[in-house]
Amino acid sequence: MGDRSVFAAERPQHPEVELIRDADRPNSWMLMVDGTPQSYVDLSDPAYLEFEYVRRFGHVADLAAPPGRPIDVFHLGAGALTLARYIAATRPGSRQRAVDNNARLIELVRTSLPWDRRADIRIGIDDARRWLAGRREASTDLLACDVFAGARTPAALTSVEFHHEAARVLRPGAVFVANIGDGRRLGHARSRAATAAAVFTHVALVAEPGVLRGRRFGNLVLVASADPLPVEELRRRAHRDPDMARLLSGPELERFTAGVGPVHDAAAEDSPEPPEGTFVR
Repeated sequence: MGDRSVFAAERPQHPEVELIRDADRPNSWMLMVDGTPQSYVDLSDPAYLEFEYVRRFGHVADLAAPPGRPIDVFHLGAGALTLARYIAATRPGSRQRAVDNNARLIELVRTSLPWDRRADIRIGIDDARRWLAGRREASTDLLACDVFAGARTPAALTSVEFHHEAARVLRPGAVFVANIGDGRRLGHARSRAATAAAVFTHVALVAEPGVLRGRRFGNLVLVASADPLPVEELRRRAHRDPDMARLLSGPELERFTAGVGPVHDAAAEDSPEPPEGTFVR
């Protein structure tokens, strides 16, 4: 990576938003917020997904409906709209709505990382949970949650009450997918999976083997629905990915969450802080 353009906030309490050009891939950029990688986009090829966890999100989007059919999508956490661009490219005509509470980030993305204006992608500035509460019941085919304050997911997006709001906006057959950051004993990830299972009938968790064993801090992708998930196809895609991953569901996931109960708003906590040096540039 090289050719940095720093867009520092005018006031110190605002996060620093930074764009870093990828010297090895033309017209590609990394979006950093407070030193944490938030998004990677290739403006020439929106179907290219650099981050392994975003590829897992892409697998879920690919299987949300027959190939090429437009879908409605809600994105909690806009970032650089990597997944929204991917869906617009692979499912033309999809209607997508995103929300982020960082107005400076959104303005930077609008001006420096423009997307195809033919795509029906709209972004709002708001708190993610408050925004979700304002959506109609059964109004989306896919709800993607990738919200981080710095490198941590806010507690309000980890509770049973939040997952009920997520379930409320899903249509029959629709899917909820969330990015989880955790490591070591994976206490937070176990809690998130148990909490989702208290609301959704079908839940799966996808992550690289080293992360699942607690050997390093990393991303785990939670997939949940009221209806059966395409677990075998998700498992196959995870296994064939350049960053091979495992999928836990059914009895395996039950063993993973054994002894862990669902978490409600009153006891919810932010996801853990990544160890120093996790994101080395």
